[in-house]
Amino acid sequence: MPLFYLRRLTAVERTPQANRHLAYFLAFVAGAVNAGGFLAVQQYTSHMSGILSSMADHLALGGIAFFLQGLAALLFFVLGAATSAVLINFGRRSRLASEYALPLLLEAGLLLCFGLLGGNIEQFRWLAVPATVMLLCFIMGLQNAIITKISRAEIRTTHVTGMVTDIGIELGKLFYWNVSREADPGHFVRADRAKLRVLSMLVGLFFAGGVGGALSFAYFGFVSTVPLAVLLGLLAAMPVAEDLQGYWRHH
Repeated sequence: MPLFYLRRLTAVERTPQANRHLAYFLAFVAGAVNAGGFLAVQQYTSHMSGILSSMADHLALGGIAFFLQGLAALLFFVLGAATSAVLINFGRRSRLASEYALPLLLEAGLLLCFGLLGGNIEQFRWLAVPATVMLLCFIMGLQNAIITKISRAEIRTTHVTGMVTDIGIELGKLFYWNVSREADPGHFVRADRAKLRVLSMLVGLFFAGGVGGALSFAYFGFVSTVPLAVLLGLLAAMPVAEDLQGYWRHH
């Protein structure tokens, strides 16, 4: 990837195109981590709807231990999102070029931790599995908050339910039969084709990431997290390098 393209993806000055392209990369990563994580711990970690439903079921049936595990997963997702917001606001206050790159760099480091932690799952399964679930939920919350903050809540990368819902809405508008524009211009229905393309790309890349992550994990195991961490590190590298250069110039 050319350096100027990488720099634009995580620049403080945002454009709709940069937001979309960054979201494409993150959707792919989210799909890969979610699918690979499922093969590791038999639980998806990108969507809280399923976790909340599971918590309700286990609480109603008296499964307090499973309820508490779900609660921990939920809290770590929230903590990840909160951490992302803290890092972005810290970068903004400090006028760092890496305002949006800091959470990506943290995510890259945590993915490497996931790969290292995974090697001990079978040996210390009673501890490693819950820790891995919480780590992955933290990563998903961290990542979803990054693109949410950058795009002002217009784009998500892990909330596929919302994206599929919006695709359905736009398809309904696309195939709606307008009797006449002149008869009632206030009620003329027009689909947002650009939004439909972006949403379709995000869902498609999440799915492609899931397929790639599952295959990679099945063949290579936890080391398959390394390319994902490297990708995120590349996305964060340019602004972080600029801030480090500025720091050393002034010290």
